[in-house]
Amino acid sequence: MGLLEQSVNTVKGIGPKKTKLLARLDINTLEDVLYYFPRDYEIHPKISSINSIKSGEMVSICGKFEGNPKLARKHRGLSILEWTATDGTGQVTCIWFNQPYRARQYNKNVPYYIYGKAIRAYGKIQIQNPIVEEYRPGFHDGGRIEPIYPLVDGLTQKDLRNLTQNILERIEEDIEEDVPEIIIREYGLVGKTYALKTIHYPLNQDTLEEAKRRLIFDELFLMQLALHGQREKRSKAKNGLLIRWNNEDMADFIRKLGYPLTGAQVRVVEEIFRDLNSNVPMNRLVYGDVGSGKTVIAAIALYAAVLGGYQGVLMAPTEILARQHLETLEQLFLGIEIRLALLTGGIPNSEKERIKELLSTGEIHIVVATHAILQDDVEFHRLGLVVTDEQHRFGVRQRATIIQKGNKTPHILVMSATPIPRTMALTLYGDLDISIIDELPPGRKPVKTYHVPSSMRERVYAFIRRQVELGYQAYLVCPLVEESQDIDAESAIKMFNTLRTESLSNLRLGLIHGRMKADEKEEVMKTFQDGDIDVLISTTVIEVGVNVANANLVVIENADRFGLAALHQLRGRVGRSKDQGYCILIADISTENARERMNIMVKTNDGFEISQKDLELRGPGEFLGVKQHGLPQLKIADLIRDVDILNETKDAVEKIMALEDSEYKSTILQRAYNKFNRSMREVVLN
Repeated sequence: MGLLEQSVNTVKGIGPKKTKLLARLDINTLEDVLYYFPRDYEIHPKISSINSIKSGEMVSICGKFEGNPKLARKHRGLSILEWTATDGTGQVTCIWFNQPYRARQYNKNVPYYIYGKAIRAYGKIQIQNPIVEEYRPGFHDGGRIEPIYPLVDGLTQKDLRNLTQNILERIEEDIEEDVPEIIIREYGLVGKTYALKTIHYPLNQDTLEEAKRRLIFDELFLMQLALHGQREKRSKAKNGLLIRWNNEDMADFIRKLGYPLTGAQVRVVEEIFRDLNSNVPMNRLVYGDVGSGKTVIAAIALYAAVLGGYQGVLMAPTEILARQHLETLEQLFLGIEIRLALLTGGIPNSEKERIKELLSTGEIHIVVATHAILQDDVEFHRLGLVVTDEQHRFGVRQRATIIQKGNKTPHILVMSATPIPRTMALTLYGDLDISIIDELPPGRKPVKTYHVPSSMRERVYAFIRRQVELGYQAYLVCPLVEESQDIDAESAIKMFNTLRTESLSNLRLGLIHGRMKADEKEEVMKTFQDGDIDVLISTTVIEVGVNVANANLVVIENADRFGLAALHQLRGRVGRSKDQGYCILIADISTENARERMNIMVKTNDGFEISQKDLELRGPGEFLGVKQHGLPQLKIADLIRDVDILNETKDAVEKIMALEDSEYKSTILQRAYNKFNRSMREVVLN
């Protein structure tokens, strides 16, 4: 076992208690310590003379303690220890609260480095609770930068600093490089060992920036290399299904849709057809804004699979969305001999067993399903195509499970309307081929969006009444309080009960929220779709995919509680016909961040622009939900801040992949797989 593979409990001073506390920070080995980077730094100034100290400044001095320390007084259990230090130019009083042991810790006539904030009190300069270390010439003279680490209760900065210093002192040889030497030279990177030592204890700001750049480069390079390698591996695979179909049947199906495909839809369909006609397994993301026509593209792909003698599955994240997809497919395949089925957790067990039997014999051609399709006893006769809608809501392993249900590797098509910036999509889905639908069907009008304070709520209700009088329907969305589904439901219930007796008492109101059973939610949505509910009061269960063309107004209460992506998704529930759609954001602004979000929503309907702003405001971790997306939890890189380095690593990876030495490339790729964190390896290797 190498040094860095050893447990942290091999370090002096790290017993069972601290070992458990460190484990809570995901620090288990000495290597974990090295990659537990500081969140900030404390900058110690150069040593100054005591007679030059100014009150209110952070100061560093070199002095000796004189006289005897004294426990000045005790008050309500508080002890105050005072000890005077001098450097020949003046005196400073060091004061410690509730630390009487300091009197035994330091010796007179020994030079000490003393650091802290100087204040003037009672006519004297004081430093309260100073950092005191035995003075080391050179080390202390020029000022220092001390790391500040994220902590948990029971661990101190001193614990982490002692631990990192101990390990850094034990590293005698250079740590193995992950980045090839030719890349290190070409991009002017410092050595890995130097970078790891410097990121914890930089000599100055310049060396800190050098170390950061190297470690950020490493992280992004490994991510890009692993994804690129997987994509190349997939492109060379010949274990996919070669699907052929009758072109006349397909052309007839597309012609009978009743409307022409947009140019963007035609382009994406052609890309999918090329994939299905290849024995390389398709692994394609179709990304398009709300209302861009992704479901029609999925139907065309599924029809191609069925015409080719295979089965297809369309996975949806919720039962409501699954049922809606089934209804859409039933309309699209009307008059065509295709057998459709629904498999969700909410259907009776007897029906589930019947569907499973028909799937295994091939009598069902296309099944629309939720997570219920992932059960071990679900088998396909000849699975050819898997389509997942809003795929980020399915975990990495769940997506891998459905793929394994085919005799050969089925083709994969993932669809998403969740706004993701183009550059982020290329990074996040680097192992996928990406098709972007950047065109809305003709005749669609942009939704008009307004932001109003809560004081205008009654005027909003009057607007709702007018829209209903014109024959339209509306959504009224309450905020989702993630910490408590109970609070979420109660807020919707409270609004429902209030409005049906007060401001909207003359309208037909409906209520839907996350605590309701699946069949209850389905009944409410069906009633709304049938036009028997004027205003649907809802939580964000309507965020994804719900499609009621007659609903032209969505009102979002406490809109400042939502991120931009969620607001854009909610707005996408309206404007799904040729009639004008409206979105009203009710929010009393308390922060500049909230104000900016409201302004962005009012200004643009462009999902790409909105997603970029959302990413900038929230950062990639919160924006994406890293665990569901499979995106690695980057330790030091930031996909927004470090976009220039990200572009450098893309170029560097292309240079590596262009090398002719296949054995060398394989070694580098394997190292990337091994070094990259676990969540990323699951994405890459599955």
